[in-house]
Amino acid sequence: QVQLVESGGGLVQAGGSLRLSCAASVRTFSIYSMGWFRQAPGKEREFVAAVSRSGGITYYAISVKGRFTISRDNAKNTVYLQMNSLKPEDTAVYYCAASIMPMTEIPYQYNSWGQGTQVTVSS
Repeated sequence: QVQLVESGGGLVQAGGSLRLSCAASVRTFSIYSMGWFRQAPGKEREFVAAVSRSGGITYYAISVKGRFTISRDNAKNTVYLQMNSLKPEDTAVYYCAASIMPMTEIPYQYNSWGQGTQVTVSS
């Protein structure tokens, strides 16, 4: 089991930027593909972005492509989500997750989840 702790959330105005971090407590971080998901009030959890084990391949939801960037530092056991040009509809609790499978956007294919960090974008 991977312990994941997100940080970096907060309140930002529309058009602003935030960088989320997710620190993993595991010795073999590089064997996991990593993903970011988000859940807004009254809505289902949705895929945001994923990164391969090496960090060389990334995949994004259409709603964030071109604005968000996922990356990872295997030496630091950390995955990041750089969010630019934020919109009010990006407001949600953001979760990072680890999967033993290759990069995926399917929630049930992730084995471990963080507790989430709140991102609020004001108009």
